[in-house]
Amino acid sequence: MAVGPFKTLFSSLLLLCVAPVLCGSLGLTSNMETRILFAHNAARAKMGVPPLSWDPNLVTSAQQWADHLAAKQLFEHAPERLLGDEGENLWAGTSGYFPVDAMVDAWVREKRSFKPGLFPDNSVTGKVADVGHYTQLMWRRSRHVGCAIAKGAEEDVLVCRYSEAGNYIGETPF
Repeated sequence: MAVGPFKTLFSSLLLLCVAPVLCGSLGLTSNMETRILFAHNAARAKMGVPPLSWDPNLVTSAQQWADHLAAKQLFEHAPERLLGDEGENLWAGTSGYFPVDAMVDAWVREKRSFKPGLFPDNSVTGKVADVGHYTQLMWRRSRHVGCAIAKGAEEDVLVCRYSEAGNYIGETPF
């Protein structure tokens, strides 16, 4: 009988020690690579989609575009000529307010509007913009991701780049 209460106490203490790291209390963007990759792969695992791996070359590409957007106070996807065979997700929000996990979760929450089928007919609302970040994040043939954050005058900008790109018309995301 004594094992039950001890196990519960031990589990509670362990959770208290680990929770700050899991919740990001060390900083909104600390452990960025690990946290962003975990958020992506957790969503993919729930749907049986293979995990992504972190790609430093995609980070470099994402950082260049994030810096451009933040400096110019813009929010727009990179032109196709700059993306090449990379996919892209963008996020922007109040500077210094959102943890990286919440940034990625904004894309994951698009799942609520997702319906299976051929892209771009994947939204219960009929608007591809309601699911496009989610489908790129989940795209089965994407195997690598790299993300970067830039601070603008009023907003943080997150850019994630994916290889291979997703959201191809007439294909099934996953």
